[in-house]
Amino acid sequence: MPRARLGSAAVTEAGASLADEIGVGQLSMGLVAERVGVKTPSLYKHVGGLADLTYRIAVLAMGELGDCVRDAAQGRAGTDALIAVARAMRMYVKEHPGRYRATNIVTPGGPEDPFVVASDRLLRSLAAVLHGYRISPAEEIHALRMLRSMLHGFVTLELEDGFRLGVDASESFDWMINTIDHALRFTYDRDGRPSRLK
Repeated sequence: MPRARLGSAAVTEAGASLADEIGVGQLSMGLVAERVGVKTPSLYKHVGGLADLTYRIAVLAMGELGDCVRDAAQGRAGTDALIAVARAMRMYVKEHPGRYRATNIVTPGGPEDPFVVASDRLLRSLAAVLHGYRISPAEEIHALRMLRSMLHGFVTLELEDGFRLGVDASESFDWMINTIDHALRFTYDRDGRPSRLK
């Protein structure tokens, strides 16, 4: 990469690609410098250090994931949107394991923090999927937390090789999404009694 084109965005992209290859935990400024073809001290003109680079990678990943989920849901609703979004998220994580891991190790700041802004955009896309289920506003936050937790939990376990039984993980993933879909088709009255959506 020509030095004249080197900037914080280029360094972040190089770091993200390297993190996907070797793991974000193995990332170092020296390895990133080698990747972009400069001496290590030159990187500090563009990023504040390894922690800053990891943070930038996390922001990049969250923005990419938000775009991925938004695009997958486009033109779909209900079950179709849920399946498309879930599969898109899983595929993104499988293709970009290092940068996704970075999203789990940074500490976000206030509401104006770029990572928080990108996270909120992702959550809005996930919430849009729930609108097809006619969930009441009072229940939406619970449904969103369930959906986010189950998707995140599955892809994280898969990243860490946590599924070691003989059944194909894709079958388990589809089973999980089918179960979420069925769960979202219930709504609750004022007394907390479930009723099936038709």
